Amino acid sequence: MLRSHTCGELSAEHLGEEVRLCGWVQRNRDLGGMTFVDLRDRYGITQLAFNMEARPELCAAARKLGREFVIEVQGTVTERESKNPNLPTGDIEIRVLQLKVLNASETPPFTIESHSDGGEELRMKYRYLDLRRPPLQQHMELRHKTALAVRNFLSGEGFLEIETPFLIKSTPEGARDFVVPSSMHPGQAYALPQSPQTFKQLLMVGGYDRYFQIVRCFRDEDLRADRQPEFTQIDCEMAFVEREDILKTFEALTRHIFKAVRGIELPEFKRLAYDEAMQRFGSDKPDLRFGMELNNLSQQAKNGKFTIFESAQSIQAIVVPAAAEWTRKQIDAWTDWVKRPQIGASGMVWLKCQADGSFKSSVDKFYAEEELASMAQTAGAGPGDLMLFLSGDTARVQKQLGQLRLAIAESLGLRNPDEFCPLWVLDFPMLEFDEEAGRWFAMHHPFTSPYTDDLQKVHSDPGAIRANAYDLVLNGNEIAGGSIRIHDREIQAKVFDLLGFTQQEAEQQFGFLLNAFRYGAPPHGGIAFGFDRLCALLGGSETIRDFIAFPKNNAGRDLMIDAPSPLAPQQWNELGLKTDA
Repeated sequence: MLRSHTCGELSAEHLGEEVRLCGWVQRNRDLGGMTFVDLRDRYGITQLAFNMEARPELCAAARKLGREFVIEVQGTVTERESKNPNLPTGDIEIRVLQLKVLNASETPPFTIESHSDGGEELRMKYRYLDLRRPPLQQHMELRHKTALAVRNFLSGEGFLEIETPFLIKSTPEGARDFVVPSSMHPGQAYALPQSPQTFKQLLMVGGYDRYFQIVRCFRDEDLRADRQPEFTQIDCEMAFVEREDILKTFEALTRHIFKAVRGIELPEFKRLAYDEAMQRFGSDKPDLRFGMELNNLSQQAKNGKFTIFESAQSIQAIVVPAAAEWTRKQIDAWTDWVKRPQIGASGMVWLKCQADGSFKSSVDKFYAEEELASMAQTAGAGPGDLMLFLSGDTARVQKQLGQLRLAIAESLGLRNPDEFCPLWVLDFPMLEFDEEAGRWFAMHHPFTSPYTDDLQKVHSDPGAIRANAYDLVLNGNEIAGGSIRIHDREIQAKVFDLLGFTQQEAEQQFGFLLNAFRYGAPPHGGIAFGFDRLCALLGGSETIRDFIAFPKNNAGRDLMIDAPSPLAPQQWNELGLKTDA
């Protein structure tokens, strides 16, 4: 080994010892008679001391060291005169006896510091440099600890880690597949898996009653801060279980992860039905760290005078605590916010509950004082609070207010990243109707089991069929989702029919699964955690890119290696494909 210790482990206990260290030059300080170099590796920083009087040749060499030079030093651990209480190694320094430059470095395009001066695009282009920064190194360590905690817990519960294929068959449901043309089979292609869903179900048929895999998945879809074209799941499946067994098992896993990685004891895992979550929070992944729940005031707000409310299916409001003092400019800014295309509201009504008990509203002329007081009382608004109203189609209003609720809470500092409120959301609708396509789609996936009692609604009211599905939500983020699966061939065939598959299409795309169900498929269910998102939340962030070693940008590009990139004509020809390039 070139080094005897790392740059983060030496302390006063090592005084007088001769040591060898290796690392990168963080900074170089020439003070005339002394030169000091901060040496960094992923474990920490140690100060090196070079004395011009004692060793002028070493001091001269040290002055030539640039940022990010890779060096090896040998020296004696001595007590530091000017101690640094902010460093674990701040009580000592190394009096250098030998110096060797292992590799010189050009000046990096941004500073390798905790708070870098490089923009995100620049740092992604030089990701290997960004990965030297302490925050990124801490994130990678957190990711490792999380994966280790998952494996330790699930292995202890009798789960087997089994790998499933990456080259599979393309299916039209869900997001777009990444396809991989085959030169061995001209005109045909594999797809990269969006999840190992059907394979883990086949493992249940195969008798492996407890399976898990920390697995890479791929979706060719629009991106944002919490999405990547390739991402990682903690994928799990269990046989001979009911929903309650799965909820208890993976609630225990989540508790174990937070305890092992962050030392945090999670509070009670609350439970909400999908319909109640939408009604109270305007979201199927509500953030429970603060209040501001939705209030349906449709009955009270319709008095025959305000035309906009009269024509609306639903009038709902949230109460912003202690915000009656907001200026008209502040309220107008939030009105403009909800009118953005991403939100889609046509306007917003406000009602201030004044400290003296009176009321002031943007629709004063349409409502008597007692009518405003009644709405405030119903919503639980007190003196000093502000009510914000949206109206229109019920589902749309719920979603818009849910987004407004989150944005205002963020602006008020109510979303503490070190506070965690887990929640199970249950009883999702099994289907959602796509007006453009003119047919029903599975809200989760076509293998989710409906509630047995709801099967009679297949032809009469498909939209009312509930799925035996569940999502684990944390701080407004879905971190896991799963369901009890269909294990009966006849029920699976009915669901395919409901989703618009002909018998021939179902056989062509999923015949392997339907055939497996002929041979004794056990009752089974499972769940998949978004591993990248879980790591980000554990690290106090909602952006996953900094918790992935080599992420893509918002356009799905890898700026470091410049991918995707064109293929040579010969490669296209080998695949039996043509290109205009």
